[in-house]
Amino acid sequence: MVFAAVVSAVMRLLKQPLIVAYIAAGLIAGPLGLNFLRSSENLELFAKMGVAFLLFTVGLNLNPKIIKEHGKAAFLTGLGQVVITSAAGYLVSRLLGFGTVPSLYLGIGLCFSSTIIILKQISDKGDLDALYARLAMGFLLVQDLVAILLIFSIPALSADGGIGGVSLLLLEGLGAAAAGLTLSWWLLPKINQFLSRSQEFLLLFAIAWGTGFAALFHTLGFSLESGALLGGVSLAVLASRREIASRLTPIRDFFLVLFFILLGAGISFSDLSGLWGAAIAFIVLVVVGNPLILMAVTGALGFTKRTSFLTAMTAGQVSEFSLILMALGVSLGQVGAGESSLVTLVAVITILISTYLFQNVEKLYRISAPFLKVFERKSAHEGRVSAPPASFILFGANRIGFDFIRTFRKLKLPFLIVDHDPDIIAALQKEGMHAEYGDADDAEFLRSLHLASAERVVSTVPDVTTNLLITDVVKSANPRATVMAVAHTIEDAHKLYDAGADYVIMPHFLGGQHAAHLLERGHADPSYFSKLKQEHRAYLSARQMLGHEHPSARNYHQQNHRV
Repeated sequence: MVFAAVVSAVMRLLKQPLIVAYIAAGLIAGPLGLNFLRSSENLELFAKMGVAFLLFTVGLNLNPKIIKEHGKAAFLTGLGQVVITSAAGYLVSRLLGFGTVPSLYLGIGLCFSSTIIILKQISDKGDLDALYARLAMGFLLVQDLVAILLIFSIPALSADGGIGGVSLLLLEGLGAAAAGLTLSWWLLPKINQFLSRSQEFLLLFAIAWGTGFAALFHTLGFSLESGALLGGVSLAVLASRREIASRLTPIRDFFLVLFFILLGAGISFSDLSGLWGAAIAFIVLVVVGNPLILMAVTGALGFTKRTSFLTAMTAGQVSEFSLILMALGVSLGQVGAGESSLVTLVAVITILISTYLFQNVEKLYRISAPFLKVFERKSAHEGRVSAPPASFILFGANRIGFDFIRTFRKLKLPFLIVDHDPDIIAALQKEGMHAEYGDADDAEFLRSLHLASAERVVSTVPDVTTNLLITDVVKSANPRATVMAVAHTIEDAHKLYDAGADYVIMPHFLGGQHAAHLLERGHADPSYFSKLKQEHRAYLSARQMLGHEHPSARNYHQQNHRV
């Protein structure tokens, strides 16, 4: 850990992703470098715990309604990419001179995308609720299911266990999953208030619940990771799920560091003699081929070119399941160590490349947008509504957007809410408000919002690049419109003012300023805090009913306190 911290410090100075630092630390500390990495069994256990915690926190954000809404798209996208990439990988392997069975392993091994890498990148970007993120999580679930089926069926079939043994195993897993999810969805909402009274007990209960699911599925013959994912999904019904996820993040990240270190240490160049040409061909297939396949599938399903592009750019790397599959092939004597090391090398390099690409995905989209129309159907809509012109436009209904919506309703002027979370849009539309699904990073979408009629435009989006784009598009379309945007640093605030923003909202500074003002009023009127306390508790109760963030017009309307 000390060595990883040193390498990470160097990478930070070079402005490189920390994932690169962790893999580099493993490569240097492993057999090819200083060779001081010891206790590999313990480290592998910690790495598995990191993956399990990651999938558990992902499950907390995977409300079953997501699967219901995007199940068809996820299934077709995931299965289509697996089939097409496997076929392409098999053909390339055969052309490169590999045997039939190793080519099958290589083709299948290259078709899976890394759940760990994708979800960590999406989580770091703060886009877990975005449509492209939900599609990515959906096709990852399909891919992981296919990988798990292969990992458990190949040994059973190789050991003459037959289809019957595999079918029995799957039935046991489905039965355990159905029983566990049914119990949790019936029981947990009833005890949520009891669990939430103690934050320490809430965290302990969540860990116990997740590890219990993981242990159950491990006992049945499945992986710890699959059980942990289902454990997280079963807890997604809790109103406190976001708090659980945030408290688990440091634990998850600690163990994940060891996963990436072991990944870097596992590269063996001695087995790669004569395979460098194949490595380059497979890297191109994964980094370029996988995204193209995904864009074609998602575009054919009716998604816009932007959603298709963002979804596709998550899939340009090799999965950890691919490494497990290749190791299984080696243990069964069906592939050699050279093929296994080849996939490991391709995995590491594609992880590095895809990490850089995803960090700059917005720039890449703006550059390539004119060439992406071929992947977009003319009828692409993504469930958008046709909103009329509005005096007020709000980007981002979460967090401080709660108060702006209440203000818009109080002023009784037409307003429009834009958010990239389909659940929020559905809830707002149900309450009779004009709401539009859309991504504020898309300049074409921004220009379609009747900006010439807008008097006030407010963005609660935390990303300064997005707010700069909103400011530029709005001011270009309507110089008279007032633009307010959020910034979290003084430097970002100056950038927004230079771009033409009329006021920059800095939540931390405003919070301190407001609290000081309250203290001043309370000093003059001793009874002020008693009245303020009642109003504030009513306000917090309204937000707690919404899971802290999701807005509902009915609750806003019932609250009479001032913004």
